[in-house]
Amino acid sequence: MAKVQLTDAAVSEEILVVGLAYKEGSPAHLKIESGNLSLDEKELLVALSDLGATGKSDEITKLPGTSTRLIVFTGLGKAHKSYPHETLRRASGAATRALAGNTSLAIALPTNVAEDVAAIAEGALLGAYSFDEFRGATKAEQKSPIQNITIHTKLAKSTEAKALAKRALVIGQYTTLVRDLINMPPSHLTPDSFTKIISQAVTLAGGASAGLKVSILDEKQLRTQGFGGITGVGQGSANPPRLLHVSYTPSKSKKRFAFVGKGITFDSGGLALKPALGMEAMKSDMSGAAAVCAAVMAIATLKLPVAIDAWAPLAENMVSDTATRPSDIITIYGGKTVEVLNPDAEGRLVLADALIKAIEVGNKGKSHLDGIVDVATLTGAQVVALGTRTSAVMTNNEEFNSKFLKAAQTSGEAFWPMPLPEELRASLDSPVADLANIGERMGGMLVAGLFLKDFIPNELPWLHLDIAGPAFNEGEAFGYTPVGGTGIAMRTLIALAERLVK
Repeated sequence: MAKVQLTDAAVSEEILVVGLAYKEGSPAHLKIESGNLSLDEKELLVALSDLGATGKSDEITKLPGTSTRLIVFTGLGKAHKSYPHETLRRASGAATRALAGNTSLAIALPTNVAEDVAAIAEGALLGAYSFDEFRGATKAEQKSPIQNITIHTKLAKSTEAKALAKRALVIGQYTTLVRDLINMPPSHLTPDSFTKIISQAVTLAGGASAGLKVSILDEKQLRTQGFGGITGVGQGSANPPRLLHVSYTPSKSKKRFAFVGKGITFDSGGLALKPALGMEAMKSDMSGAAAVCAAVMAIATLKLPVAIDAWAPLAENMVSDTATRPSDIITIYGGKTVEVLNPDAEGRLVLADALIKAIEVGNKGKSHLDGIVDVATLTGAQVVALGTRTSAVMTNNEEFNSKFLKAAQTSGEAFWPMPLPEELRASLDSPVADLANIGERMGGMLVAGLFLKDFIPNELPWLHLDIAGPAFNEGEAFGYTPVGGTGIAMRTLIALAERLVK
């Protein structure tokens, strides 16, 4: 992973990245944004105009440098006195992504406050990503990500800016872990190998000395202990299911929360087989599990005074003669029965098991949960409603939701609040079980949220994050977001934990 350093000295790198914005008018004209570095703007603006540069977001324009080999202009969009942090984050990410194949670069963008430095560092690190683990003959042809990033800023000696740059390194490290897990093919990422990868990452994060602990339930324990959702979904696969628990217990804890992430390492749809077109993206159906596991390790690395239990119910939803059939009835951990009308609505089944277990463990003895968050690539209806860049959040507690949305704004991840209409709950009624796993087709994202709400005590603050579209980018790369796994939700979970202990 790339390294980041701050400086207010002269530029010594061969590549300098600066911002380019546009001022509205007739005609519109360009504005170079280079922070505290002085450039010969007159000649540069002429060259940029000749090249047709616009300064729009995601635009990268390269020119030969004078004191540097190359000067690169990254689009900031409309000119501002103070740029939104997400604008800076995306601009620096677009630059490092476009400059893959080079070793190092310097970035000079406007930094009025320490949070500007943090956004630039985060974006640059997130943009410096590639996944080539499974390339063979073509591996040598791939451009390696930028390894050394220098941010030129007048705040280089600021204690706060230095601390936020270190935080950005943690964000970059664990976003890389999430993306790698999502991009890993299901031939290599099974419920069992997922637990091994996370266990190794926990060890590298410090393990017990960092307050981290891992426990795993295998298929026999899951069956014996009554986890009917996880075993029911996983029973059609040759790769048996697991329930992974990663806990962080600091020496002093102000609050305790649980994060639960859907971990379907591949979703064929089961006996409700998905169409072949696009099924390859179903390796990303464990994005929620990857996000919550990485988030708890990042929170431990940042030494936040909040106890976190991350739960990852892991299974493959496959087709076989042992797979769950439409109309089968399973018993969720804790006793509720569910009629499985659609085996492709499997994520809510494994989440139900894990939510009940998380609440049981979180409220054991004198301890109690202050809130619980589940993260899941849960419904295609989410993509229909909000597209591929905005995730949904549903809740039973508006105060908790408000804190989450503020955390999301800080992290730069787009979440939109969605309702849980009570009138849709009746569509989940079953004539033969406590409830069915599907209901009204219209508003399917909301119905899925209502299903999960059935397993949450009314008094426990709860958030349900449906990240189905934004978790896996099947289009073109943009900003700091690559093609494939994006790592969505992890950054906001960290920001939420920070906000909750202030």
